[in-house]
Amino acid sequence: MNGIAAILSLLLAQTPAPPPPSPQETVRLQEVRALPGQLDDVLVFNSNSPELIGTEGILLSTFPADGKQYPTAHLNLALQGRFDIFAHHVFRALSPEDLRSVYLGVVAYNPGIEPVTIEVLQAASYLSQPDAPFIDLPSSVDNAAGNVYAGPGSRVMNDVLRGQRQTMFPPTIVIPPQSYQLLLNLPIPVATLDPPLNGRSTLMRVRSSGPVYVASLALMARDTDEGSERAPDLAEWQALLETGDLAGPRDRPPTLLDNTAPINEIIYGRVAGVAQGSRWQAQVTDRPTNAELTIPEPGRAFSYGLSTLVRGRLGTEQVQTAPLLVRYPDTAYQAHGNYGIQYDLTLPLHNPSTEARTVTIALETPIKEDILTEAGLRFFDPLPTQTFFRGTVRIRFTDDRGLPQTRYVHLVQRRGQMGDALAVLNLAAGERRLVEVSFLYPPDSTPPQVLTLQTLP
Repeated sequence: MNGIAAILSLLLAQTPAPPPPSPQETVRLQEVRALPGQLDDVLVFNSNSPELIGTEGILLSTFPADGKQYPTAHLNLALQGRFDIFAHHVFRALSPEDLRSVYLGVVAYNPGIEPVTIEVLQAASYLSQPDAPFIDLPSSVDNAAGNVYAGPGSRVMNDVLRGQRQTMFPPTIVIPPQSYQLLLNLPIPVATLDPPLNGRSTLMRVRSSGPVYVASLALMARDTDEGSERAPDLAEWQALLETGDLAGPRDRPPTLLDNTAPINEIIYGRVAGVAQGSRWQAQVTDRPTNAELTIPEPGRAFSYGLSTLVRGRLGTEQVQTAPLLVRYPDTAYQAHGNYGIQYDLTLPLHNPSTEARTVTIALETPIKEDILTEAGLRFFDPLPTQTFFRGTVRIRFTDDRGLPQTRYVHLVQRRGQMGDALAVLNLAAGERRLVEVSFLYPPDSTPPQVLTLQTLP
């Protein structure tokens, strides 16, 4: 699922480097638990297929099919109240002679007889170049100032986690009755890049006062009379919506989610549909009837699965993937990876022993498994080259001096990587202490991950 990064890495590869040492597996014997809580009911307009845009067309449309030239390109689902708009796409120049930008447009339509007001609560949109290139970063970097990121998905999720709305997004958008309005009209430029390849990630959290239909669309930049580029106007977007077909090239269709395909042959597919669930909130305790989370015994650890998915449940029998209410037949059956979904986890830690204990909390990326082949999690040493997670995690806790702390930490993890501690807590005998961990699952990451509590020997 490392989409933009994988394509960039492939095209930017130069002379072959000497092969790195073969990764060797290590096993940490421990318990892996299902994550308490569940996704909320907030709908997510999820536009991620085709990831690599090669033709103009419709990326995702929830409009009715009536009157449209290509009815199968429209999924007929009105959105209202709180919902999210997520879009994550890549564009490569059509030819060495044609270096025009492609524009990503998001259009909304009010079918009612009264005006509809859309409040933009949080929103961010960034390009890979120049806004957020995939730079090499250490596995853990303090991100208190919010200026650490690697890739547009990492930067967008960092902004929204902090409750921000970029200034280019207005706080409110009013759509008159039976009228269209642009919510987004931004380029993916390639003319000055070598190779001519770029990507854009966008997340908007909105609230609509009435039902609206929404579509994400791709159009090549238009030419001005002076020969420069201009953005398509609303009439041009509307014409594409009414007469256009799905954009291409189409991504590989998914395999059935019936656990029959070999694990190395499963194709999850890219998402193009409306998912149900924008946030996973959980009070993480020993049992649903308990109000505390007992820390591990000294020298032991336990972990909770994060973004677990079909064929990647880490022995928990839990699939956290958001279901899709509507989708195209050649796209993913579920929102695998939960791109843009926020995890808010509260851990009421308790040290029941008569001695002080030191506890670490970490986000980690173990080797993906469905049923654990060992009694614990598997990791690599040395690590392979594939990066599986890039994003900022927020952790709030009371430190050992009794002072409240809020830390933002940007993590970069490769496949099979143990995580650096987000926090180290020294709990006195019998002490209780609250910890909160939050992050938005970043695009260009590959699930699953885990949240691990470990008590030092």
